[in-house]
Amino acid sequence: MTGVLPLDHLLVLDLTAFRAGPTAVRQLADWGARVITVERPVAAGEGPGAALGARLGSDFQNLRRNNESLTLDLKHPDGKRLFLDLVARADVVVENFAPGVTARLGVDWPALSEVNPRLVYGSISGFGQDGPWSQRPGYDQVAQGMSGLMSVTGLPGQGPVRSGHAVADSSSGIYLAFGILAAIIRRDRTGEGTWVRTSLLEALVAMMDFQAARVLIEGDVPEQQGNHHPTAVPMGTFPASDGVFNLAPGTNAHFRAVCRVLGHAEWAEHERYAKPGARARRRAEVNDMIAEVTRTQPVEHWIEAFLAEGVPSGPVLDLGQMWRHPQVERLAMAQPIEHPSKGQVAVVGQPITFGDDPSGRGVRRAAPALGQQTDQILGELGLGPGDIERLRAAGVV
Repeated sequence: MTGVLPLDHLLVLDLTAFRAGPTAVRQLADWGARVITVERPVAAGEGPGAALGARLGSDFQNLRRNNESLTLDLKHPDGKRLFLDLVARADVVVENFAPGVTARLGVDWPALSEVNPRLVYGSISGFGQDGPWSQRPGYDQVAQGMSGLMSVTGLPGQGPVRSGHAVADSSSGIYLAFGILAAIIRRDRTGEGTWVRTSLLEALVAMMDFQAARVLIEGDVPEQQGNHHPTAVPMGTFPASDGVFNLAPGTNAHFRAVCRVLGHAEWAEHERYAKPGARARRRAEVNDMIAEVTRTQPVEHWIEAFLAEGVPSGPVLDLGQMWRHPQVERLAMAQPIEHPSKGQVAVVGQPITFGDDPSGRGVRRAAPALGQQTDQILGELGLGPGDIERLRAAGVV
Protein backbone atom coordinates (compact mmCIF):
# COMPACT_ATOMS: atom_id res chain seq x y z
CA MET A 1 0.00 0.00 0.00
CA THR A 2 3.04 2.22 -0.40
CA GLY A 3 2.17 5.85 -1.13
CA VAL A 4 -1.59 5.33 -0.77
CA LEU A 5 -3.61 6.46 2.22
CA PRO A 6 -7.07 4.91 2.68
CA LEU A 7 -9.02 8.19 2.67
CA ASP A 8 -6.95 10.26 0.24
CA HIS A 9 -9.92 10.40 -2.16
CA LEU A 10 -12.15 12.27 0.30
CA LEU A 11 -12.76 16.01 0.79
CA VAL A 12 -13.91 16.95 4.30
CA LEU A 13 -15.23 20.37 5.31
CA ASP A 14 -14.57 21.00 8.98
CA LEU A 15 -16.83 23.35 10.97
CA THR A 16 -15.71 22.07 14.36
CA ALA A 17 -14.15 23.73 17.40
CA PHE A 18 -12.94 22.78 20.88
CA ARG A 19 -11.97 19.07 21.10
CA ALA A 20 -14.67 16.52 20.28
CA GLY A 21 -15.27 17.58 16.68
CA PRO A 22 -11.59 18.16 15.87
CA THR A 23 -10.84 14.67 17.21
CA ALA A 24 -13.21 13.17 14.62
CA VAL A 25 -11.75 15.29 11.85
CA ARG A 26 -8.17 14.47 12.87
CA GLN A 27 -8.94 10.78 12.44
CA LEU A 28 -10.04 11.40 8.86
CA ALA A 29 -7.12 13.74 8.09
CA ASP A 30 -4.54 11.34 9.49
CA TRP A 31 -5.88 8.61 7.23
CA GLY A 32 -5.43 10.80 4.18
CA ALA A 33 -8.60 12.85 3.73
CA ARG A 34 -8.18 16.42 2.57
CA VAL A 35 -9.62 18.43 5.46
CA ILE A 36 -10.47 22.10 5.00
CA THR A 37 -11.17 23.79 8.33
CA VAL A 38 -13.56 26.71 7.80
CA GLU A 39 -12.78 29.48 10.29
CA ARG A 40 -14.16 32.95 10.93
CA PRO A 41 -12.02 35.69 9.33
CA VAL A 42 -10.77 37.23 12.56
CA ALA A 43 -7.39 38.10 14.00
CA ALA A 44 -5.20 35.18 14.97
CA GLY A 45 -5.86 34.11 18.53
CA GLU A 46 -9.48 35.31 18.51
CA GLY A 47 -11.11 32.53 16.52
CA PRO A 48 -11.77 28.84 17.21
CA GLY A 49 -8.05 28.29 17.69
CA ALA A 50 -8.13 30.41 20.82
CA ALA A 51 -10.59 27.98 22.42
CA LEU A 52 -7.97 25.25 22.03
CA GLY A 53 -5.32 27.29 23.76
CA ALA A 54 -2.87 29.35 21.73
CA ARG A 55 -2.84 28.49 18.03
CA LEU A 56 0.82 27.60 18.37
CA GLY A 57 0.16 25.61 21.53
CA SER A 58 0.36 21.86 21.93
CA ASP A 59 -3.40 21.23 21.86
CA PHE A 60 -4.07 23.05 18.60
CA GLN A 61 -1.00 21.62 16.90
CA ASN A 62 -1.88 18.09 18.00
CA LEU A 63 -5.55 18.30 16.97
CA ARG A 64 -5.25 20.28 13.74
CA ARG A 65 -2.20 18.71 12.08
CA ASN A 66 -2.72 17.79 8.41
CA ASN A 67 -5.58 20.31 8.04
CA GLU A 68 -5.91 23.27 5.69
CA SER A 69 -7.41 26.56 6.91
CA LEU A 70 -9.95 28.63 4.97
CA THR A 71 -11.30 31.83 6.49
CA LEU A 72 -14.91 32.40 5.49
CA ASP A 73 -17.80 34.35 7.01
CA LEU A 74 -20.78 32.01 6.74
CA LYS A 75 -23.14 34.81 7.79
CA HIS A 76 -22.23 36.87 4.72
CA PRO A 77 -24.13 35.98 1.50
CA ASP A 78 -20.90 35.65 -0.48
CA GLY A 79 -19.33 33.52 2.24
CA LYS A 80 -22.38 31.29 2.32
CA ARG A 81 -22.35 30.96 -1.48
CA LEU A 82 -18.69 29.97 -1.53
CA PHE A 83 -19.23 27.45 1.23
CA LEU A 84 -22.09 25.85 -0.71
CA ASP A 85 -19.82 25.66 -3.76
CA LEU A 86 -17.41 23.65 -1.63
CA VAL A 87 -20.23 21.49 -0.27
CA ALA A 88 -21.17 20.53 -3.82
CA ARG A 89 -17.69 19.04 -4.21
CA ALA A 90 -17.29 17.60 -0.72
CA ASP A 91 -17.72 14.09 0.61
CA VAL A 92 -18.12 14.98 4.29
CA VAL A 93 -19.09 17.95 6.48
CA VAL A 94 -18.42 17.75 10.24
CA GLU A 95 -19.81 20.12 12.88
CA ASN A 96 -20.17 20.22 16.65
CA PHE A 97 -22.37 23.26 17.20
CA ALA A 98 -25.18 23.16 19.72
CA PRO A 99 -28.38 21.78 18.12
CA GLY A 100 -30.15 24.49 16.13
CA VAL A 101 -27.11 26.63 15.30
CA THR A 102 -26.46 25.07 11.90
CA ALA A 103 -30.13 25.55 10.96
CA ARG A 104 -29.88 29.25 11.78
CA LEU A 105 -26.75 29.49 9.64
CA GLY A 106 -28.42 27.55 6.82
CA VAL A 107 -25.75 24.84 6.85
CA ASP A 108 -27.65 22.02 8.55
CA TRP A 109 -28.16 18.56 7.09
CA PRO A 110 -31.46 19.28 5.27
CA ALA A 111 -29.97 22.36 3.58
CA LEU A 112 -26.67 20.80 2.57
CA SER A 113 -28.16 17.49 1.42
CA GLU A 114 -30.16 19.50 -1.13
CA VAL A 115 -26.89 20.85 -2.49
CA ASN A 116 -25.15 17.47 -2.46
CA PRO A 117 -27.32 14.35 -2.00
CA ARG A 118 -24.18 12.18 -1.64
CA LEU A 119 -22.92 14.21 1.30
CA VAL A 120 -22.13 12.52 4.62
CA TYR A 121 -22.90 14.99 7.41
CA GLY A 122 -21.40 14.35 10.85
CA SER A 123 -22.56 16.01 14.08
CA ILE A 124 -21.46 15.91 17.71
CA SER A 125 -23.59 17.58 20.37
CA GLY A 126 -23.47 17.58 24.14
CA PHE A 127 -26.51 15.42 24.88
CA GLY A 128 -28.12 14.46 21.56
CA GLN A 129 -30.12 16.23 18.88
CA ASP A 130 -33.43 15.92 20.72
CA GLY A 131 -34.74 15.32 24.22
CA PRO A 132 -35.07 17.52 27.31
CA TRP A 133 -31.33 18.26 27.51
CA SER A 134 -30.64 18.64 23.79
CA GLN A 135 -30.45 22.44 23.82
CA ARG A 136 -28.11 22.65 26.80
CA PRO A 137 -24.41 23.39 26.37
CA GLY A 138 -22.34 20.25 26.79
CA TYR A 139 -18.79 19.90 28.02
CA ASP A 140 -16.68 16.86 28.82
CA GLN A 141 -16.85 17.59 32.56
CA VAL A 142 -20.66 17.50 32.58
CA ALA A 143 -20.82 14.35 30.44
CA GLN A 144 -18.42 12.55 32.78
CA GLY A 145 -20.75 13.24 35.68
CA MET A 146 -23.95 12.26 33.85
CA SER A 147 -22.53 9.06 32.36
CA GLY A 148 -21.72 7.51 35.73
CA LEU A 149 -17.99 7.56 35.00
CA MET A 150 -17.19 9.81 37.96
CA SER A 151 -19.13 7.52 40.30
CA VAL A 152 -16.80 4.58 39.62
CA THR A 153 -13.56 6.58 39.44
CA GLY A 154 -11.48 7.19 42.55
CA LEU A 155 -10.94 5.49 45.88
CA PRO A 156 -13.84 3.84 47.74
CA GLY A 157 -15.79 6.47 49.65
CA GLN A 158 -13.82 9.33 48.11
CA GLY A 159 -16.78 10.80 46.27
CA PRO A 160 -17.03 11.39 42.51
CA VAL A 161 -13.70 11.80 40.72
CA ARG A 162 -13.12 13.16 37.24
CA SER A 163 -11.06 11.15 34.78
CA GLY A 164 -7.67 12.73 34.16
CA HIS A 165 -8.38 12.89 30.43
CA ALA A 166 -11.21 14.48 28.42
CA VAL A 167 -12.57 11.05 27.63
CA ALA A 168 -16.03 12.23 26.49
CA ASP A 169 -14.49 14.53 23.90
CA SER A 170 -12.04 11.92 22.65
CA SER A 171 -14.46 8.99 22.56
CA SER A 172 -17.28 10.94 20.87
CA GLY A 173 -14.83 12.13 18.22
CA ILE A 174 -13.58 8.63 17.52
CA TYR A 175 -17.12 7.22 17.46
CA LEU A 176 -18.20 9.90 14.99
CA ALA A 177 -15.21 9.21 12.74
CA PHE A 178 -16.10 5.51 12.62
CA GLY A 179 -19.73 6.39 11.92
CA ILE A 180 -18.67 8.65 9.06
CA LEU A 181 -16.56 5.86 7.56
CA ALA A 182 -19.51 3.47 7.77
CA ALA A 183 -21.74 6.08 6.10
CA ILE A 184 -19.20 6.50 3.29
CA ILE A 185 -19.24 2.75 2.66
CA ARG A 186 -23.05 2.87 2.63
CA ARG A 187 -23.03 5.84 0.26
CA ASP A 188 -20.69 4.05 -2.13
CA ARG A 189 -23.20 1.17 -2.23
CA THR A 190 -26.44 3.18 -2.41
CA GLY A 191 -25.41 6.54 -3.86
CA GLU A 192 -27.05 8.31 -0.92
CA GLY A 193 -25.50 10.44 1.77
CA THR A 194 -26.76 10.50 5.35
CA TRP A 195 -26.62 12.35 8.65
CA VAL A 196 -24.33 10.69 11.22
CA ARG A 197 -24.59 11.95 14.78
CA THR A 198 -23.49 11.23 18.30
CA SER A 199 -22.99 13.19 21.51
CA LEU A 200 -20.63 13.44 24.45
CA LEU A 201 -23.21 11.72 26.63
CA GLU A 202 -23.97 8.86 24.22
CA ALA A 203 -20.29 8.20 23.67
CA LEU A 204 -19.52 7.99 27.38
CA VAL A 205 -22.56 5.80 28.12
CA ALA A 206 -21.25 3.45 25.44
CA MET A 207 -17.72 3.66 26.86
CA MET A 208 -19.03 2.62 30.27
CA ASP A 209 -19.76 -0.67 28.51
CA PHE A 210 -19.61 -3.62 30.93
CA GLN A 211 -20.07 -1.40 33.97
CA ALA A 212 -23.28 0.01 32.46
CA ALA A 213 -24.40 -3.46 31.38
CA ARG A 214 -24.05 -4.72 34.95
CA VAL A 215 -26.87 -2.36 35.93
CA LEU A 216 -29.10 -3.27 32.98
CA ILE A 217 -28.69 -7.03 33.24
CA GLU A 218 -27.86 -7.75 36.87
CA GLY A 219 -29.20 -4.69 38.67
CA ASP A 220 -25.75 -4.25 40.21
CA VAL A 221 -24.73 -0.59 40.57
CA PRO A 222 -20.90 -0.50 40.59
CA GLU A 223 -18.98 1.42 43.23
CA GLN A 224 -15.54 2.97 43.35
CA GLN A 225 -12.68 0.49 43.61
CA GLY A 226 -9.74 2.85 43.29
CA ASN A 227 -6.86 1.41 41.28
CA HIS A 228 -8.32 -2.09 41.35
CA HIS A 229 -10.49 -3.91 38.84
CA PRO A 230 -14.22 -3.62 39.62
CA THR A 231 -14.85 -7.39 39.56
CA ALA A 232 -11.57 -9.33 39.17
CA VAL A 233 -9.56 -9.89 42.36
CA PRO A 234 -6.65 -9.41 42.65
CA MET A 235 -6.10 -7.01 39.75
CA GLY A 236 -4.75 -3.52 40.33
CA THR A 237 -1.81 -1.56 41.68
CA PHE A 238 0.30 -2.91 44.52
CA PRO A 239 3.05 -1.30 46.60
CA ALA A 240 6.71 -2.14 46.19
CA SER A 241 9.65 -0.94 48.24
CA ASP A 242 10.33 1.88 45.75
CA GLY A 243 6.93 2.65 44.24
CA VAL A 244 3.88 0.89 42.86
CA PHE A 245 3.27 -1.50 39.96
CA ASN A 246 0.34 -3.03 38.13
CA LEU A 247 -0.59 -6.67 38.50
CA ALA A 248 -3.27 -8.22 36.29
CA PRO A 249 -3.90 -11.93 36.91
CA GLY A 250 -6.95 -12.56 34.76
CA THR A 251 -7.43 -16.29 35.34
CA ASN A 252 -7.26 -18.81 38.17
CA ALA A 253 -4.03 -20.12 36.65
CA HIS A 254 -2.63 -16.61 36.91
CA PHE A 255 -3.71 -16.38 40.54
CA ARG A 256 -1.94 -19.64 41.35
CA ALA A 257 1.19 -18.27 39.69
CA VAL A 258 0.92 -15.07 41.75
CA CYS A 259 0.76 -17.12 44.93
CA ARG A 260 3.84 -19.09 43.92
CA VAL A 261 5.82 -15.94 43.15
CA LEU A 262 4.84 -14.47 46.51
CA GLY A 263 5.99 -17.63 48.29
CA HIS A 264 2.47 -18.56 49.39
CA ALA A 265 1.32 -21.31 47.04
CA GLU A 266 -1.08 -22.47 49.77
CA TRP A 267 -3.28 -19.38 49.26
CA ALA A 268 -4.43 -20.72 45.91
CA GLU A 269 -5.73 -23.90 47.56
CA HIS A 270 -7.53 -22.24 50.45
CA GLU A 271 -11.32 -22.24 50.10
CA ARG A 272 -11.39 -18.54 50.96
CA TYR A 273 -9.37 -17.63 47.87
CA ALA A 274 -9.41 -20.55 45.43
CA LYS A 275 -12.33 -19.32 43.30
CA PRO A 276 -12.89 -15.88 41.71
CA GLY A 277 -16.16 -15.30 43.55
CA ALA A 278 -14.60 -16.10 46.90
CA ARG A 279 -11.75 -13.68 46.25
CA ALA A 280 -14.17 -10.96 45.14
CA ARG A 281 -16.07 -11.26 48.43
CA ARG A 282 -12.78 -10.80 50.29
CA ARG A 283 -11.24 -8.12 48.09
CA ALA A 284 -9.60 -6.09 50.88
CA GLU A 285 -8.28 -9.18 52.62
CA VAL A 286 -6.70 -10.59 49.45
CA ASN A 287 -5.20 -7.27 48.41
CA ASP A 288 -3.74 -6.68 51.88
CA MET A 289 -2.14 -10.14 51.93
CA ILE A 290 -0.47 -9.51 48.60
CA ALA A 291 0.63 -5.97 49.49
CA GLU A 292 2.29 -7.17 52.69
CA VAL A 293 4.66 -9.25 50.57
CA THR A 294 5.12 -6.98 47.55
CA ARG A 295 6.24 -3.96 49.57
CA THR A 296 9.41 -5.87 50.55
CA GLN A 297 11.01 -5.73 47.07
CA PRO A 298 11.39 -3.07 44.34
CA VAL A 299 9.05 -2.60 41.39
CA GLU A 300 11.35 -4.14 38.79
CA HIS A 301 11.82 -7.29 40.88
CA TRP A 302 8.10 -7.97 40.97
CA ILE A 303 7.42 -7.12 37.35
CA GLU A 304 10.11 -9.51 36.16
CA ALA A 305 9.10 -12.22 38.63
CA PHE A 306 5.44 -12.15 37.64
CA LEU A 307 6.19 -11.94 33.92
CA ALA A 308 8.47 -14.97 34.25
CA GLU A 309 5.39 -16.90 35.39
CA GLY A 310 3.23 -15.53 32.58
CA VAL A 311 1.29 -13.08 34.76
CA PRO A 312 0.69 -9.65 33.13
CA SER A 313 2.48 -6.95 35.09
CA GLY A 314 3.93 -3.53 34.38
CA PRO A 315 5.03 -0.16 35.70
CA VAL A 316 2.88 2.85 36.59
CA LEU A 317 4.39 5.80 34.72
CA ASP A 318 3.78 9.51 34.56
CA LEU A 319 3.52 11.04 31.08
CA GLY A 320 7.16 12.08 31.00
CA GLN A 321 8.26 8.55 31.88
CA MET A 322 5.82 7.15 29.34
CA TRP A 323 7.44 9.00 26.44
CA ARG A 324 10.88 7.78 27.55
CA HIS A 325 9.85 4.13 27.90
CA PRO A 326 11.70 1.96 25.34
CA GLN A 327 8.50 0.27 24.15
CA VAL A 328 6.75 3.58 23.52
CA GLU A 329 9.88 4.86 21.77
CA ARG A 330 9.93 1.75 19.57
CA LEU A 331 6.28 2.27 18.60
CA ALA A 332 7.15 5.80 17.40
CA MET A 333 3.97 7.28 18.82
CA ALA A 334 5.71 10.67 19.15
CA GLN A 335 5.77 11.90 15.56
CA PRO A 336 8.07 14.79 14.58
CA ILE A 337 6.80 17.53 12.28
CA GLU A 338 8.41 20.69 10.98
CA HIS A 339 6.57 23.87 11.95
CA PRO A 340 7.39 27.13 10.13
CA SER A 341 7.78 29.15 13.33
CA LYS A 342 8.30 26.55 16.07
CA GLY A 343 10.83 24.41 14.22
CA GLN A 344 10.66 20.67 14.76
CA VAL A 345 8.02 19.60 17.26
CA ALA A 346 6.38 16.27 18.03
CA VAL A 347 2.70 15.37 18.19
CA VAL A 348 0.87 12.20 19.20
CA GLY A 349 0.73 9.75 16.29
CA GLN A 350 -2.14 7.52 15.21
CA PRO A 351 -2.39 4.18 17.09
CA ILE A 352 -3.36 2.42 13.83
CA THR A 353 -0.83 1.37 11.20
CA PHE A 354 -1.53 0.23 7.65
CA GLY A 355 1.01 -2.13 6.14
CA ASP A 356 4.34 -0.33 5.91
CA ASP A 357 2.61 2.87 7.10
CA PRO A 358 3.84 5.40 4.52
CA SER A 359 2.16 8.24 6.40
CA GLY A 360 4.40 8.17 9.47
CA ARG A 361 1.53 7.22 11.80
CA GLY A 362 -0.74 9.70 10.10
CA VAL A 363 1.28 12.87 10.70
CA ARG A 364 2.28 14.65 7.48
CA ARG A 365 2.35 18.38 8.22
CA ALA A 366 1.88 20.91 11.00
CA ALA A 367 -1.39 22.65 11.81
CA PRO A 368 -2.05 25.61 9.52
CA ALA A 369 -1.90 29.31 10.26
CA LEU A 370 -5.28 31.05 10.24
CA GLY A 371 -6.43 31.22 6.61
CA GLN A 372 -3.15 29.79 5.33
CA GLN A 373 -4.78 28.07 2.33
CA THR A 374 -7.59 30.59 1.71
CA ASP A 375 -6.27 31.94 -1.59
CA GLN A 376 -5.43 28.47 -2.89
CA ILE A 377 -8.86 27.04 -2.07
CA LEU A 378 -10.74 30.01 -3.53
CA GLY A 379 -8.58 29.73 -6.63
CA GLU A 380 -9.73 26.13 -7.00
CA LEU A 381 -13.29 27.48 -7.02
CA GLY A 382 -12.39 29.69 -9.99
CA LEU A 383 -11.77 32.98 -8.21
CA GLY A 384 -8.93 35.21 -9.36
CA PRO A 385 -6.66 37.42 -7.25
CA GLY A 386 -8.90 40.45 -7.78
CA ASP A 387 -11.99 38.53 -6.67
CA ILE A 388 -10.22 37.35 -3.54
CA GLU A 389 -9.02 40.85 -2.66
CA ARG A 390 -12.57 42.20 -2.97
CA LEU A 391 -13.82 39.45 -0.63
CA ARG A 392 -11.03 40.22 1.80
CA ALA A 393 -11.85 43.94 1.74
CA ALA A 394 -15.48 43.11 2.51
CA GLY A 395 -14.49 40.90 5.45
CA VAL A 396 -15.81 37.74 3.81
CA VAL A 397 -12.38 36.07 3.97
